[in-house]
Amino acid sequence: MAKRMGPILMFVGAIVLWLSSRMTWVTAAVEDDKAGSSMMDLSGSLWSLELIALTVVVLAGSVAALALRRTARRIVAILTALAAAGAAWRPVSLLTAGAEAERAQELLHGGANDTSVDSTAISDWAVVLAADASSAGPVLAIVGAAIALFGAVMVASNPGEDKPRTAKYETPAVRQERLQEDLETSQDSGRVMWDALDADIDPTDTPPRT
Repeated sequence: MAKRMGPILMFVGAIVLWLSSRMTWVTAAVEDDKAGSSMMDLSGSLWSLELIALTVVVLAGSVAALALRRTARRIVAILTALAAAGAAWRPVSLLTAGAEAERAQELLHGGANDTSVDSTAISDWAVVLAADASSAGPVLAIVGAAIALFGAVMVASNPGEDKPRTAKYETPAVRQERLQEDLETSQDSGRVMWDALDADIDPTDTPPRT
């Protein structure tokens, strides 16, 4: 159950985190001597620069938890849990400590992220007078992080059992040789007989055991 439900929760958490990153987290009051006063919205992906990267980690973890084997699933789940916890740090800080006008000005000027699309949102001489936090986006991010964290803990605590390895990628020659050996050692096995018939081998045409 945890093997499937855990990755599903991790995937849902990643989607919720991404949706929260598109929402407005902070509204800044900007004073520009030339352009005048204005209100600027800062999205979650701008206020929390690490949010998108951590969301990708959670999303990749949800896929890997379904594809990997038991030990690898547990390791991936632990890493995903750390990423989910990291994604919750910035929104929790925003809701508890409030938005800082200095940080808003730095982000709008692009000083903290030179590659940001919003790096030239305000002019160099503009000043952020105040910054107010919006609760909806950060709360949604915390919910998404909590969902992903819960799913990751489920997988880490109960990664499930590995399916037995199959001979799916055996060459016909190797498979035929293995079946011949199985017929010599386990002639009474129904599984071996069916596998032999499926491979066009006559299960009765085997050399006597010595």
